[in-house]
Amino acid sequence: MNENLFKKVEKKTNINKDTILNLANKLKSSNFKDENVLNEVIDELSFMTGREVSQEKKDKIIKAIKTDKVPTDIENKW
Repeated sequence: MNENLFKKVEKKTNINKDTILNLANKLKSSNFKDENVLNEVIDELSFMTGREVSQEKKDKIIKAIKTDKVPTDIENKW
């Protein structure tokens, strides 16, 4: 991933590149079709960013992930 993207993410979320990469490595072997795993990931990200995620929003995120509706062009989202 490009350094510019990490800088944009860090500026917006206060999460540094190393934390992002550590989380990514931890998640590599996770089953993203398992709702419990997805809930844990969302909760961890919510805690890391200090932003609350409502149950309704969690449900939408989980549904998008489970049905492969997640955008792949994340650089354009920041």
